[in-house]
Amino acid sequence: MRGIPSLITDIRKNVFTEVAKMAYSGKGYEGVDELPYIIVPGDRPLHRESVFLERAIASERVRLAMGLNIRPIQTRHLMTEGMDAAAVAEQYYEPPLINIIPYACHACPTNQYKVSNYCQNCLAASCQKVCPKDAISFRNNRSYIDLDKCIRCGKCAKACPYNAIVHLQRPCQVACGMDAIVSDEQGKAVINQDKCVACGQCLVSCPFGAIVDKGQIFQVIQSVLQGDKVIAIVAPAFVGQFGKHSTPGRFVTAMKRLGFHRVVEVAIGADLCTIEEAKDFLEKVPQQQNYMATSCCPAWHSMIEKLYPGEMDKISMTLTPMVFTARLMKKEYPGCKVVFVGPCAAKKLEAIRADIRSDVDFVLTFEELQGMFEAKEIDFESLPESDVLNEGTATGRGFAVSGGVAGAVEKVIRETEPDTQVKTARAEGLRDCRKLMALAKAGKYNGYLLEGMACPGGCVAGAGTLLPVELAANVVSRYQKEADTESPLESAYRDRSESLD
Repeated sequence: MRGIPSLITDIRKNVFTEVAKMAYSGKGYEGVDELPYIIVPGDRPLHRESVFLERAIASERVRLAMGLNIRPIQTRHLMTEGMDAAAVAEQYYEPPLINIIPYACHACPTNQYKVSNYCQNCLAASCQKVCPKDAISFRNNRSYIDLDKCIRCGKCAKACPYNAIVHLQRPCQVACGMDAIVSDEQGKAVINQDKCVACGQCLVSCPFGAIVDKGQIFQVIQSVLQGDKVIAIVAPAFVGQFGKHSTPGRFVTAMKRLGFHRVVEVAIGADLCTIEEAKDFLEKVPQQQNYMATSCCPAWHSMIEKLYPGEMDKISMTLTPMVFTARLMKKEYPGCKVVFVGPCAAKKLEAIRADIRSDVDFVLTFEELQGMFEAKEIDFESLPESDVLNEGTATGRGFAVSGGVAGAVEKVIRETEPDTQVKTARAEGLRDCRKLMALAKAGKYNGYLLEGMACPGGCVAGAGTLLPVELAANVVSRYQKEADTESPLESAYRDRSESLD
């Protein structure tokens, strides 16, 4: 559903926009109780059975956008509960990051085979013949599947000549590569937070918009309004996300109108990360370890920590591009606040780690930033061009797409050690990442550099993006070609990495 405008994307944009407007008003959270009525106007529901239910859901969306927890539905709680603590310029996320609003969940079917109206009541009755549990019979001139007997083998669906048997699965459950989504006693989806790595793929897969991540829009704007020097470090996938007129130069202009002091591309951190991971690989593989996994994707990192803890020492110890760039800014502008702007929900989880939170103060997704642009009525077409972001190399910008990290490290190794052969393997999507790690643990990738990306397609497919994945990848490819330099070894920052550890 990513990249396809819908009522869900409209509602999310409205929530982010209204929260940003409230923050920019300078009146704290005064008027927050009115936001559900602005987001859901009138007296008729847009898509649910009741306008009151829609407003109740909208109120939870507002709370989550401000970084607050969902209120329990069993007891009475004010919408403003906890906002005194959250409505400040320094507020970290309180887990859980990814949340399901219970009364927004549709309780979708989980792994069921159903006979559709396309059943022709044919004489062959192939579906019945192949069923190993005699779960299929004819009722009312069509096949019927007894779900109590059905073992979900799918043989009936394969045998039907009319494709009349459909496999119904819960979209969020299918999208979750960690198998972290289960059902409660009412059939509603529930996230097992012990398994969740906050990749956000469930969020963009739910057709009812019931899954929501927490945000820091309000806190970022509070920091700007109180006079902090707030610097936005922007992931390479930003290019093109805000419409055809949002050139990098106009993007910088727009960001400064939002109140940001400076805009820096995280590609410079990606360049440093590439150089350090290349060194790491050459030093450790195979002398100290039989393979090395890249460090950049936080959900991939968390997946290994949860499922393959014995392999954690195989992950490169190099800082991620986000942290490299943040530390550069903290060193250049002592006392500044750093906001990472990117496509990724999992970066929010990375930023609250004890060893990272002093480097990265806030995280915004592109979707959340779009709400801030809407709140300030930014029209990209009418904006003048500012200095174009040109400090990152083409290789660093390529981190945004699947294969970009491993390809970058391989490139630097070839340039520095031309006689060294580097074998790489990569996976995108957490299910495939799990398979890759299982094979690595079994010794199938000895001597390899492994790249894992939680989102199919790479960072351009993150949960906080606005464009269709293929289009976003193409735009990033063009942006790479516009870079002044090609190799991370040409980066003006290449000698600064050691001082940032």
